[in-house]
Amino acid sequence: MRVCVAGSVLLCVVVLLLCPGRSLGDTPANCTYEELLGNWVFQMSQGGRDKDINCSDEATGVKMVTVTLEKLSVATDDLGNTGFFTLIYNQGFEVVINNYKWLAYFKYSEDGSEVTSYCDQTMPGWVHDVLGNNWACFVAKRVQPTPPRTDPKPHLHRKEGRWLLQRQYKHNLDFIDTINSVQSSWKAVAYPEHEHYSLEELQYRAGGPASRIPRRVSPAPVTANLKKMSAALPERWDWRDVAGVNYLSPVRNQGSCGSCYSFATMGMLEARIRVLTNNTETPVLSPQQVVSCSLYSQGCDGGFPYLISKYIQDFGVVDEQCFPYIGKDSPCGVQRTCGRHYTAEYGYVGGFYGGCSEAAMMLELVKNGPMAVSFMVYSDFMHYKEGIYHHTASGLSDPFNPFELTNHAVLLVGYGRCHMTGQKYWVIKNSWGTAWGEGGFFRIRRGSDECSVESIAVAATPIPQL
Repeated sequence: MRVCVAGSVLLCVVVLLLCPGRSLGDTPANCTYEELLGNWVFQMSQGGRDKDINCSDEATGVKMVTVTLEKLSVATDDLGNTGFFTLIYNQGFEVVINNYKWLAYFKYSEDGSEVTSYCDQTMPGWVHDVLGNNWACFVAKRVQPTPPRTDPKPHLHRKEGRWLLQRQYKHNLDFIDTINSVQSSWKAVAYPEHEHYSLEELQYRAGGPASRIPRRVSPAPVTANLKKMSAALPERWDWRDVAGVNYLSPVRNQGSCGSCYSFATMGMLEARIRVLTNNTETPVLSPQQVVSCSLYSQGCDGGFPYLISKYIQDFGVVDEQCFPYIGKDSPCGVQRTCGRHYTAEYGYVGGFYGGCSEAAMMLELVKNGPMAVSFMVYSDFMHYKEGIYHHTASGLSDPFNPFELTNHAVLLVGYGRCHMTGQKYWVIKNSWGTAWGEGGFFRIRRGSDECSVESIAVAATPIPQL
């Protein structure tokens, strides 16, 4: 029986890194949208290279371009061209202007227990034309300098906490009973599978080590036209059953590898190919290729669906049978004979990071198919079995909590409303196997940005292999 009775709620109002780790695509840098705005000088290396270019070894400075980044997402250059930009969480940015795409991460340094972010500079990044050709490297520097920011390293990376994470996870049944006693919106249970993992393995399964909490970019206002269009949508939508047809690929299990970002992106593309081809194409794509090969992420230590959508546009992704999932970091070994799938477009729902909303997500979902979303994972979520999830009161705590301050990427597939209570919810596909939740899926409150689930949705358009 599904539970959908309203209960108490503590809204989650922060956005954290997706399946975080410590590598290029999830650096310790901590920069804000306001620090990105202004005039930048891009210094580019010799162009005309192929996509195998190694920007860590490439000299820059052959060509300079001045780019101005303005609210909300407008980029202009010194030749009068107008384009687009978006912050990528608090890590870096992408600029698309004059038929070229520029991607870089903010510069940082580490010293003992501290990290210094240089938010007016970047590490070497990649630039290529919009067709994916003519690659080069670049570094960028903001004309208006900003003081470096020094932050402590996340506490779970400190040595004194490492011994605890190596311990085997044991269920805290009192914690589970308390969750069920303080609210009736959803049901919590103990999953035997969890006790096969260490605390650290469970931490990566749900997101990864802790990260600082950046200040969220304020979302763009919902226009009257968007409100009108979303109001005309069906009261209920679920891509598992559209006129009796299921457009989703099977639920999978990521194990203890922090690859949620890859599973969410693969699930989105698998579903959207099914939608575009009316299920005449039903691929299952390779999350392992992203884990092992992506320049824009860091394997089992995490990544971002936005950048994986970009990776697939630039490099393509093969089918699962060509590069099977093993749930751990491995060398990149894609066979040249394997066919590849590509994306035609990708981006944040709402147009840029910070422009997302419930209305925009609903419209994108019904019009184009499932999308990758992320949300804050608290310790109570690991025990979810059924119902409409919300984070239980902050006074509850699990002494063996491997999930604190993490985030998780998943696949948004539907929405609805509980007829008994009127509570609105999203339907989401997880990557923890079919034995977890409602057959591998869960429902979460909709319309209140519960646990930041409405803050960072990503949509991509695949190219079917017709």
